[in-house]
Amino acid sequence: MAQQRALPQSKETLLQSYNKRLKDDVKSVMDNFTEIIKSAKVRAGESLMKLVSDLKQFLILNDFPSVNEAIDQRNQQLRALQEECDRKLIALRDEVSIDLYELEEEYYSSSSSLCEANGRPLCEAYWRLDLDTDSADGLSAPVLASPEPSAGPLQAAAPAHSHASGPGPTEHA
Repeated sequence: MAQQRALPQSKETLLQSYNKRLKDDVKSVMDNFTEIIKSAKVRAGESLMKLVSDLKQFLILNDFPSVNEAIDQRNQQLRALQEECDRKLIALRDEVSIDLYELEEEYYSSSSSLCEANGRPLCEAYWRLDLDTDSADGLSAPVLASPEPSAGPLQAAAPAHSHASGPGPTEHA
């Protein structure tokens, strides 16, 4: 009888051992399955990110209609800007042309009266005036012999002194 009682105890311990092993194996399978799922999620996430990157690259490189549309819009903007600049340049040219015409009229009308008053050609009268102002400033200009004996000496082509802001009237601030 002692043997019969020992046998059920050994069966019981054996069953407990099997039960413990079963729980450990199920827990191990669950842990492995969880790790597989985590790994699959990471791989799926990486794969999805790679797919998004590939799609973006494909659209950027191969979306010709939208690229062409953007190029056409930029061309239209630049053409409008060019037309505006051309209009402004033409208006500026016209203004400068009018001002130049007025200045030429003023110059030639004043120079003809100067020429008539001195009885000399305009260029000689100008150089004589420049020579007179230079000697008044204490500066001397080289004088050349005149081709005509009655005309007197002529000044060299360029005056000996230079004007600070070039020829013509200057404005003082």
